[in-house]
Amino acid sequence: MSAPIVRIGGFAESEVVSVLNSACAQIGLDPADAVVLHGHTNAVYLLPTAGVVAKIARAGTALTGVRRTVQLVQWLTNHEFPTAESLPVEQPVIADGHAVTFWQHLPQPGHPVPAAHLTGPLRTLHELPPPPFDVRPVDTVGAIRRSIAETTALPQDDLAFLKNRLAELDDARRRVRYALAPGLLQGDPQHRNALHHQEAAVLCDWGSACFGQPELDLVTVEIHCRRFGYGPAHYQEFADRYGFDVASWEGFPVLSGLRELRMITTNAERAGPSGARRSRRFAGASRVCAPGTTSPAGRLSSQDCVVGLRRSVRESVRDAKPRAS
Repeated sequence: MSAPIVRIGGFAESEVVSVLNSACAQIGLDPADAVVLHGHTNAVYLLPTAGVVAKIARAGTALTGVRRTVQLVQWLTNHEFPTAESLPVEQPVIADGHAVTFWQHLPQPGHPVPAAHLTGPLRTLHELPPPPFDVRPVDTVGAIRRSIAETTALPQDDLAFLKNRLAELDDARRRVRYALAPGLLQGDPQHRNALHHQEAAVLCDWGSACFGQPELDLVTVEIHCRRFGYGPAHYQEFADRYGFDVASWEGFPVLSGLRELRMITTNAERAGPSGARRSRRFAGASRVCAPGTTSPAGRLSSQDCVVGLRRSVRESVRDAKPRAS
């Protein structure tokens, strides 16, 4: 039996190294001793000698999306917004048909950014004036629908369940009344998409940035605090500092349901047709499948996640039924 192919950001390891070397050569950086930082979504490398982080867009990513991200970050930097800054070279760099971006490296301590430190950057972002270029509108429903269509790791009955769940949530979303004014969104604000910097935090990973309702960003923070073991007090400090508790807002169940469904379907799509039964790629999704789960007791497969989601929906319906007096 042949050894499994190591994949980093959707690439085979040999391919992604070739892309990295080519991109570095174009701007005069030394890729020697490059270290993989992340490889689930994009292939992210630290170049220790240069003090630079290289991000290779996931295989199949459209160049227009990467160019849009670079444009937004440069605009934010010009407005002195607290963001990880791109290198002052023409970006993205195109290597073997793939988009590569380069960023200043900010050394990090061994603990993630606390949610409370996200409040300043997020509130500032949500209140910024619109930039002088188009920013794509938020499309959570469309993203979930596309992930379901591309998923090959689930049986048809699970896919049908996810489609029905999406239809229910989409219908409910159309009736949501928002409390906050629309604005720029980070799109995936969480502990791992922020960096420590001078006793504060800067945001990073802008690939999901869009224009829409700030409640969507706030729901994402709440889910990560609740589902990934940070605890109620951790989230509450974030809500108090931001000045709005999205978990107490009437539209929260709908938006949180959509966000958690997107987390599950995104991971399912990336697993591919030969995803292992207990694939580590579903570690994040597994945590949102069962109500009250704050850390993964085990590494659950995509089917395990759907089973948990089915149970969550049944319990929600049961709890919503009026009780006999």
